[in-house]
Amino acid sequence: MRQSRWPPDKAYIQVCRGLMISAVCLGFFGAILALVGMKCTKIGGSETTKARITCLCGLHFILSGICSITACSLYAHRITSEFFDPLFVRQKFELGAALFIGWAGSVLSILGGFIFCFSMTEGFSIREYSYNGATSFISTQTKITKKGRNPETPQKDPPDQSFSGRQFGRNAYV
Repeated sequence: MRQSRWPPDKAYIQVCRGLMISAVCLGFFGAILALVGMKCTKIGGSETTKARITCLCGLHFILSGICSITACSLYAHRITSEFFDPLFVRQKFELGAALFIGWAGSVLSILGGFIFCFSMTEGFSIREYSYNGATSFISTQTKITKKGRNPETPQKDPPDQSFSGRQFGRNAYV
């Protein structure tokens, strides 16, 4: 009879390992989708598309948290069942700090996923917003001079463009 590589009672370790690897992969792809779905990035398309990408990012984080919390809970259940079994004669383990950190990280990942899913609700609405751009100091000066003023008031010449430090006002922080 052929023996297996791992004893059958240690198969739960391989299941926990697979769940944790899938949680890490889902979290990585969720972080990439979060970067693409941000409003400040140029990639990703329109606001509606970015909202859908961000919602997908939230689903990745939720699935990552569920995989991680399942792995931590499965391992903790095995440890506690072996610890309280009076017939178990091998070395007994206790719950360590890594399990509690894993549970806390899983809960935070699930909560972050829900925040991502519900924060981008405006992308699914009908309203569209457009950005007109900010007016610069020079464009406001040229608008004033083109409109014309009262002939009694002296008009100021537009600022000299040759010296770039003077084209902005004193309150411009660049």
